[in-house]
Amino acid sequence: MCASVKYNIRGPALIPRMKTKHRIYYITLFSIVLLGLIATGMFQFWPHSIESSNDWNVEKRSVRDVPVVRLPADSPIPERGDLSCRMHTCFDVYRCGFNPKNKIKVYIYALKKYVDDFGVPVSNTISREYNELLTAISDSDYYTDDISRACLFVPSIDVLNQNTLRIKETAQALAQLSRWDRGTNHLLFNMLPGGPPDYNTALDVPRDRALLAGGGFSTWTYRQGYDVSIPVYSPLSAEVDLPEKGPGPRRYFLLSSQVGLHPEYREDVEALQVKHGESVLVLDKCTNLSEGVLSVRKRCHKHQVFDYPQVLQEATFCVVLRGARLGQAVLSDVLQAGCVPVVIADSYILPFSEVLDWKRASVVVPEEKMSDVYSILQSIPQRQIEEMQRQARWFWEAYFQSIKAIALATLQIINDRIYPYAAISYEEWNDPPAVKWGSVSNPLFLPLIPPQSQGFTAIVLTYDRVESLFRVITEVSKVPSLSKLLVVWNNQNKNPPEDSLWPKIRVPLKVVRTAENKLSNRFFPYDEIETEAVLAIDDDIIMLTSDELQFGYEVWREFPDRLVGYPGRLHLWDHEMNKWKYESEWTNEVSMVLTGAAFYHKYFNYLYTYKMPGDIKNWVDAHMNCEDIAMNFLVANVTGKAVIKVTPRKKFKCPECTAIDGLSLDQTHMVERSECINKFASVFGTMPLKVVEHRADPVLYKDDFPEKLKSFPNIGSL
Repeated sequence: MCASVKYNIRGPALIPRMKTKHRIYYITLFSIVLLGLIATGMFQFWPHSIESSNDWNVEKRSVRDVPVVRLPADSPIPERGDLSCRMHTCFDVYRCGFNPKNKIKVYIYALKKYVDDFGVPVSNTISREYNELLTAISDSDYYTDDISRACLFVPSIDVLNQNTLRIKETAQALAQLSRWDRGTNHLLFNMLPGGPPDYNTALDVPRDRALLAGGGFSTWTYRQGYDVSIPVYSPLSAEVDLPEKGPGPRRYFLLSSQVGLHPEYREDVEALQVKHGESVLVLDKCTNLSEGVLSVRKRCHKHQVFDYPQVLQEATFCVVLRGARLGQAVLSDVLQAGCVPVVIADSYILPFSEVLDWKRASVVVPEEKMSDVYSILQSIPQRQIEEMQRQARWFWEAYFQSIKAIALATLQIINDRIYPYAAISYEEWNDPPAVKWGSVSNPLFLPLIPPQSQGFTAIVLTYDRVESLFRVITEVSKVPSLSKLLVVWNNQNKNPPEDSLWPKIRVPLKVVRTAENKLSNRFFPYDEIETEAVLAIDDDIIMLTSDELQFGYEVWREFPDRLVGYPGRLHLWDHEMNKWKYESEWTNEVSMVLTGAAFYHKYFNYLYTYKMPGDIKNWVDAHMNCEDIAMNFLVANVTGKAVIKVTPRKKFKCPECTAIDGLSLDQTHMVERSECINKFASVFGTMPLKVVEHRADPVLYKDDFPEKLKSFPNIGSL
């Protein structure tokens, strides 16, 4: 049988073939769309882990509409906390890597609701405090929304208060975290550990290798250098505005304000009150308050009612005893009041004790010495007590005041462990702003890695030589490493030139007017000095080239604890006169460089202004002479090292300056220079200046080499 084919009589045989092509096209397109829908559906319902690049954002901070995760009863449970963990055994530092800012990156898991097989939540709704903690981290420089860049992981599972937790199910929820890996590099925050009847001093939730920031550690549960001891936050910090009270004696010498104390402890503190009378005040919970009065805001002694925590400001020392838990919120209240805490809790690890020096702000007394606590406190000098009161308030302001402060201090401690070469110093952790020296670091303790160059700040001391001052500013501004120029105007009888008359330079220029005409004004630690390197230069040093100055700065960077300068001088022993002599002639040796043109670390400004021995500073100001020699003595005495003279230049006289312009041209001025050396040697009790026979020049100086290829071609002449 032959097959027949019908043809369209209206057209050629190509028309059926075209219809077939269109049909194939639409079938193919439909198939692609259908496969895409199927793949999308499978992705949505197939078990997998979705890690958003922005898991912890403003929208997901609400507990509404968060994903629900069901935990089967047989879900894996992490092992209990490994007490042998240390940073070098349980923490993976390779996840942190190197970054220019030396800051760890912290990732916060997405907020989820964990329920058991019966739909019962594993824990209560996330607390306000934990929400504040996560918000503080997410708003900080530590936070990253990229899980692949994270060094530290913080679960959104709230374990601050163990009373609200189902221990087993919470541990199962932790094990479900996508990067859990036995808790490696995971950080848990807990302030109220343990539960009745034992009240363990660390979180009972099995957590394997996870770090714990805990509020009640004892020496038995604290993993030194791994866990972080944090305060138990006091909600009264946010509710009560307690203005700072000045240090000094107060109405009560010793006060106890805790309620619910163990009967033995209460008997001990009441015995102190009986023995020492009205100087000791023991408070307890109020039982006869009017309706509507918050009992947490009141304390009572017999029938007398006191406002709490305001009453703490009436005491010099405040007792902090252990309760059911070692960590107590009263410690925060006591610090806020500027009352020196007397901690009587054996084995308690004080908050942030890894970095905070609690000897400066508290008194720790063994429980067995509780009956002697009054006499122990009486032996402390009043001046030390006042310093401790200030320090106590400072600790609260910096590290206890808010959940944010607690969170960021915790992360900083961990950050310092991972990047120890960029760690915050003891002074930065412990010194209040009143005594803190800002960004000043002691050059005697050098960093483990070279810091990036900040450049230097040039300080020009001037009185009335405006023309030469402008020339100095113009020349110094050509130095590539100049960061800022500070003019110290030492003339109280004449105003500085108008702004429009000053040279236009590429760096900030600031004029500081002094209250008195003192040479020591050049060494004052001005807030405007932001760099570590300082160039002290007189307003008549117009001969130094930009190459000479840049080379001097490069030498200083290699020796930041030295005086690096240009005019060299020498001290000699005069055998006939039996005393020291100042020598300004050219010799083969040098023991001083004059600060009319010298680089030094700004740390020495603080030492000169606040720590100069004896009456040297006042003597210099009274005689209008020798401030440069005094600085040489100071640096040499602190470091035990010699100065470094740079470049061959020896002539520094200003040819345009008249004889009446300069102090150094006065003959009596030169005689006093020798007197200065003997005066300073007497005050220091020794001769700290070191004599050397060398100077620093560029490597290719004087070499027969093309000038264009030299780094410092214009070193200048003698």
